[in-house]
Amino acid sequence: MRPGLNILEPELIGRVVDEAKRVLAEHGFEIRGAEMRRRLIEAGLPQRDDGRMLFPRAIVEDAIRTAPRSFELFDRAGIARADIGDDRVHFIPGSSGLKMLDHRTGEARQATSLDFAEYIRLGDGLANIPYLATAFSTGDLEPQVSDAWRLYLCLTNSTKPVVSGAFTEHGVPRMAEMMALFRDGLSDLRARPMSIFTITATGNFRYSEDSCQNLIDCVEAGIPVEIVPVTLMGLIAPVTLIGATVFHTIDVLAGITMAQVIRPGAPVLFGGAPATFHMKIASSPMAAIEALQLDVAYVAVAKSLGLPTQSYMALSDAKTLDAQAGAETFGSALLAALAGVNSVSGPGMLDFLLVFSLPKLVFDDAMCGQALHFVREVRELNDLPVHELVNQLMADQHLIMAPHTTEHWPTELFLPSTLIDRDNREAWTRAGAKEIDERATDEVNRRLAAYRQLETDPLLDTELLRIIRSGMVEPDATLPVVPAAPEPVASEAGPGRRHNPRRERAS
Repeated sequence: MRPGLNILEPELIGRVVDEAKRVLAEHGFEIRGAEMRRRLIEAGLPQRDDGRMLFPRAIVEDAIRTAPRSFELFDRAGIARADIGDDRVHFIPGSSGLKMLDHRTGEARQATSLDFAEYIRLGDGLANIPYLATAFSTGDLEPQVSDAWRLYLCLTNSTKPVVSGAFTEHGVPRMAEMMALFRDGLSDLRARPMSIFTITATGNFRYSEDSCQNLIDCVEAGIPVEIVPVTLMGLIAPVTLIGATVFHTIDVLAGITMAQVIRPGAPVLFGGAPATFHMKIASSPMAAIEALQLDVAYVAVAKSLGLPTQSYMALSDAKTLDAQAGAETFGSALLAALAGVNSVSGPGMLDFLLVFSLPKLVFDDAMCGQALHFVREVRELNDLPVHELVNQLMADQHLIMAPHTTEHWPTELFLPSTLIDRDNREAWTRAGAKEIDERATDEVNRRLAAYRQLETDPLLDTELLRIIRSGMVEPDATLPVVPAAPEPVASEAGPGRRHNPRRERAS
């Protein structure tokens, strides 16, 4: 049995889904993309006199049936790295950061391309982060191609898949062309996708021009999409849990239906980035307990429909890696793991998703590892009945060297990285009495020093840069300079995780 969590009765989930389908059929959506409206009308969706598109129940239900229950993500070399579906949980960095919390100075500032490259190099080696994300923006390149530039830095500094997205209405084809360079063309990219793209529902039952066109382009290119409404409880959605869950479900089912109208069988995640809106302080915390409750609720709705899921969790609204950041991150990571969220966006994020922190990313990797350990299948391991273990304890007064212990402790007892302090106070004092943020910063520096630069075929690299330049207003403008990573420093490249050969063999 796998540990789990569900806060809604099946009968109530059914009522939520039924109400969402009713609103879609009777109220519909404002679809601002002309091409999307044309395709929906061609597929038989009615348009009201005021221009709103209605989503008939039968078409929505058909879309739910044709959407895949799971799909795989592949790395740069075409090797499967993540199976998205069922209760399989994957933690990945959050997205949409606007600033970088500089681990060297402590300053929150606009990020550079070198910052982004260092983030990818760091994330490439984190064991509990199976794929990455274009986590924050950089301000040293023309905005209309900065989405492709971030993807370029991902592709040339890590082999891991990536969650990304386009900044403009016509950004997806350029990015799909870049990824297809690592496949045998676009058809192979459809068969072995290496990215998930985020499509944001605009709110107020509306999809913008950018979201509509990006959705069309992603589906046609075979890029899986996550439909991510920013459901603000108390502002553009009801302040109550069930009402907010209905609103959230309406937004996502509209996106899933549009994806299946474009291409039946297109992989789509039932996602979200909910937050509360507290009128007293006019803030929108994503780590608010009510927002986390909404995460768990809509994931239960999605699972009742058999759809893969995504959520923004394992993050914090704190401004630094402090006690609040640790509590909010681990608490929501554990909730996400128990709920079986397939793709959890959040590690590394602070300050309402505005700021990204490398020390927090390595800290979150350790927290996510513990959450994943908690939700392993619970099963008998030669420990029922226990009479042999009782006899061994009575004979030796301990079980340290018992065959049962030596067989199972490497996989049963989770030993996190040295970032997490599990020593006594004397040992902690001898090591410098460092707080968690200091230890996390040391771990960032150690990992960056140990990174080995990923090699990319020079001809392929030239073609990637050509594609980026083709979208620039000034194609001859100088691109940001991102030096290759220096050769690893042997003295700083030692293991940050406590070495356990038996556990490594078992894994």
